[in-house]
Amino acid sequence: MPESVEASAPTVLRSVGVTRTFGRGDAAFTALDGVDVEVRQGCSLAIIGKSGSGKSTLMHLLALLDEPTEGVIEISGRAASDLRPVELNQIRNKMFGFVFQQFFLTGGQTVFENVSLPLVIAGLPAARRREKVMDALDALGLADKSANRATDLSGGQKQRVAIARALVNEPSVIFADEPTGNLDSATGEQVEQILFRLHRDRGITLVVVTHDPDLAARCESAVTIADGRVVERTQVAA
Repeated sequence: MPESVEASAPTVLRSVGVTRTFGRGDAAFTALDGVDVEVRQGCSLAIIGKSGSGKSTLMHLLALLDEPTEGVIEISGRAASDLRPVELNQIRNKMFGFVFQQFFLTGGQTVFENVSLPLVIAGLPAARRREKVMDALDALGLADKSANRATDLSGGQKQRVAIARALVNEPSVIFADEPTGNLDSATGEQVEQILFRLHRDRGITLVVVTHDPDLAARCESAVTIADGRVVERTQVAA
């Protein structure tokens, strides 16, 4: 997306002066220190940094999975701290999708059961759940694996199941935390193609946390985190 288009897109998520400290007293550790980041609707943003830089902590805050010690997280211009717990849960379940390096699948459950979890939480009727799950699996080329146990899948298949689960509620934002970290290079490339195809074809906002410069270069913009602070902002794609 050209810079001018990204600049004109509305801001869907923003961190303003965000600090996150863990522990107290002499044991306190500041993972983020005064971070300002904007996520624009329909755009792709890479959060880059080495292990321990604070990049995953920032993603957890933007995704409303954690709260800052100081500063504000805004969603569509509204402070997350002003939202009731039920509103936060609805946003996380309906607006956001999550893809993690560890997959977080329940091995003893079927592919169908794993993908349907967000819909079960949302209280959708069984017939509607089945329709949406099979649509998501079909989009990821996994419809024929719906009855397979998650433990029987390859790493690449597990990550595609995780993407289907992230997609099933038709989110407007997908957070991908090191999505190819547990995959070989060829399978990782396939997963990257899937994520960026969804971003391009469905207009999904994509936030990718990575230490991989090649993956980051596929995003339209990037912020680099080091020692809990933003040290560089980059417009990656023309």
